[in-house]
Amino acid sequence: MTRTETDSLGSHELPADALHGIHTLRACENFPLAQRRVQAALIHAYGSVKEACLQAAHEQQPWPASVWEALRAACREMQQGQLDTHVIVDALQGGAGTSTNLNVCEVITNRALVLLGHSPGTYDILDPLEDGNRFQSTNDTYPTALRLAAIRELQALAEALTKLQKSCEQTEQTWAHTVKVGRTQLQDAVLTTMGRTFSAFAEAFARDRWRLYKCEERLRVVNLGGTAIGSGLGAPRTYIFRATEILRSLTGIGFARAENLTDATQNADVFVEVSGMLKACATNLCKICTDLRLLSSASFGELTLPARQAGSSIMPGKINPVIPEAVTQAALRAQANDQLIATAASMGNLELNAFLPVLADALLESTGLLTQGTRILESHCIAGIQVNENICQQQIESSTATATALASRIGYHAANALLQQARSRNKTLRELAQSIHGISSEAFDELLSPETVTRLGDR
Repeated sequence: MTRTETDSLGSHELPADALHGIHTLRACENFPLAQRRVQAALIHAYGSVKEACLQAAHEQQPWPASVWEALRAACREMQQGQLDTHVIVDALQGGAGTSTNLNVCEVITNRALVLLGHSPGTYDILDPLEDGNRFQSTNDTYPTALRLAAIRELQALAEALTKLQKSCEQTEQTWAHTVKVGRTQLQDAVLTTMGRTFSAFAEAFARDRWRLYKCEERLRVVNLGGTAIGSGLGAPRTYIFRATEILRSLTGIGFARAENLTDATQNADVFVEVSGMLKACATNLCKICTDLRLLSSASFGELTLPARQAGSSIMPGKINPVIPEAVTQAALRAQANDQLIATAASMGNLELNAFLPVLADALLESTGLLTQGTRILESHCIAGIQVNENICQQQIESSTATATALASRIGYHAANALLQQARSRNKTLRELAQSIHGISSEAFDELLSPETVTRLGDR
């Protein structure tokens, strides 16, 4: 069974029960690019934006009560992910997101028609453009939906970072007593503790949380009600003020209408700013994952990461640091997306940026990747890390970092000479420090104690 729909370009056959319409179908034919659909977070956010807009429109020009309830129910189904499979346009598309908006309008309208007991496509009762898009434009609903989706994704990322930070802090407390070799330029440098190592990880993730919290403020300023170019053409003045108020009430997020709707419609620099914060988070994840891989490597051996899977199809017993490796790849993708987002934002022209779809896809991909990466790093890696204390102790006994600790007691040149003798005579620093400088074993242990190596200053 099929139905026929018509637009300004002609007619098209669709499955009779399809919730999408002719505009969606043309977009699918025109843009077989990414071969993946619009991000689900954007679809859900669009459901919220549409509900706010339609409620504001209902206050101006009421639909019959049953029609309004059906429209609102359809919007809420979209918010809850129940209509995801019906938003089928490609993630990359021309038209500044028009295809996404039209797909959403058609799905909400046709779903409302079904709820009212009518067949999809009965547009003499409800029309996607006249009703589903009343007083709206792609150019104000799409960027508003993107802002809402980004805020929700940032909140999820911040929650994941909070858990990761706490896990690092727990590891810090557990291994605060374990002295280890600290390294600079990948060479032994000075003594530190494993607790200090994880405290630095925790602090980095705490900064990421703060950055995300601050950049969320920028996303709360929306151009909803500005319609095509920020002038509010085609929308009643009262509607323009109400739409954002309703969206704020529906979502619990402190949205504010932009003072300059023209600016908010044509400029996308806020997304570049947010992406920069995501890039900082990705940078920290890359660095810390690299540290975990090094410290658990055969060369250092200070950490044992949880074994997650067999490491080789040819080498029996080999276990690889697959979680840090996977999270690093997610972080690298977010770093690359940052450049894409900046370029797309810079290519807007005059009153509108036509490249918001690729920007939206990249931004929401980054937040999703970083959130999932943060979650698995915490649950599959940090939470199960074990410290090899014996290896840490063995490395201390033969490291130049121990000579550095002695330098505070006997001086740089004497410590250097002691180290050279230890190497040439195959003696330990402990033995030579006692025989040459009279440093007792107890005093030597004090120089290498967790309290000493973590103390601020020498004395």
